[in-house]
Amino acid sequence: MFFRMLAKAFTVGFKGKILLIITIAFGASLATAMLNVSLDVGDKMNRELKTYGANLLVVPKMDALPAEIDGVDFNPLADRQFIEEAELPKIKTIFWAYNIVAFTPYLETSATVSAVNHPVALVGTWFNKNLNIPTGEQLNTGIQQLKTWWQVEGEWVKDEDKSNAMVGATLARQLGLSPGQMMNVNVEVKGRTQKLPLKVSGVINDGGADSDKIFVSLSTLQQTMGLFGKVGKIEVSALTTPENELARRAAKNPERLTAKDYETWYCTAYVSAIAYQIEKAVPGSEAKVIRQVAESEGIILTKIQLLMFILTAAALISSGLGISGLMTTKVLERSKEIGLMKALGAQSPAVLMLFLTEAVISGILGGLLGYGVGLGFAHIIDRTVFDTSLSFKGLVLPLVLILSVLLTLAGSFSAMRMVIRLHPAQVMRGGR
Repeated sequence: MFFRMLAKAFTVGFKGKILLIITIAFGASLATAMLNVSLDVGDKMNRELKTYGANLLVVPKMDALPAEIDGVDFNPLADRQFIEEAELPKIKTIFWAYNIVAFTPYLETSATVSAVNHPVALVGTWFNKNLNIPTGEQLNTGIQQLKTWWQVEGEWVKDEDKSNAMVGATLARQLGLSPGQMMNVNVEVKGRTQKLPLKVSGVINDGGADSDKIFVSLSTLQQTMGLFGKVGKIEVSALTTPENELARRAAKNPERLTAKDYETWYCTAYVSAIAYQIEKAVPGSEAKVIRQVAESEGIILTKIQLLMFILTAAALISSGLGISGLMTTKVLERSKEIGLMKALGAQSPAVLMLFLTEAVISGILGGLLGYGVGLGFAHIIDRTVFDTSLSFKGLVLPLVLILSVLLTLAGSFSAMRMVIRLHPAQVMRGGR
């Protein structure tokens, strides 16, 4: 009898049931989309933010204090400490190796160029370097992968090019240079001036300090300065987790952490943990966190997650209110049926169980419908916002179904109270 009445409840008043399921599906669809996106939004946002620069700077541990003015390093190279270029592939052997998106070394000195009455920065770097990692893998990395926002007029310099250079847009305008033209750069090497003829391969427009610099291949500047196999600093872009109180304590002194806290910190992709591991991997180095970038990432990610939570909560509340209204209407429409069941001996718990079962089934059906629609929303978000394909997560479906059932039961609360309070005598006389 119970199942016959349950089946009748879904065939009589079919339009009302469809409207209820659609209302549940509305909230479930947004919850599905937000859960699919938010479960890995940290990685997606980090990858997006990595396109705006490095968050780690690796320098020689015993290097002298920097002496930069207007982006030009005036610290004499003879007094500097260096990192061995051969040690750089070890960056990709740390515990969080797969979180290292890109890195590139720099060797920088001041130079002079005719028609400009001030020193300019001459920078040697990797443009698109193919590395053999100690693990046996190969990696393409360099300034092309690190500074993807650069707009280049002309062509990129190849790392094997010894006589080509890329010039910042501001400096190129001052010198009247365009791709294909020649320029002479004068470099002080051990008390004598060395002329370095260079062909402009491309002009860089980055809107920042790099617009006043000249970039050549690392090997070119190493050879010019007699600093074979040496680099002055390394910029590293890594996917990180927003820092918390544990990470901040570890950044001050990881040796003071308890064994459990140390393991938690070391095995979490905090920027301070990655910096610590790089220092251990590259001898004689000190990894500094570029705090402005790292902290901005954490703030942005937190705000996005909060926004997603607020939108999901608003959608669920709206659905809950809609469910409440629909369920109350259903109870009013079926008040005579409820009164008759009670008059024939049915107890309130039995009648209540009938309505609760209806609500659970409606919640499951609405959740399944909402899950399908939500996957479509998640695909659109991933494709348009993060330019990635949708990755299915098995945890989302059961979470959405549970959430849909709970939402339906919560929305049915006022209707269930009406079912309990309804008296057969009042209903049979036409009252409520």
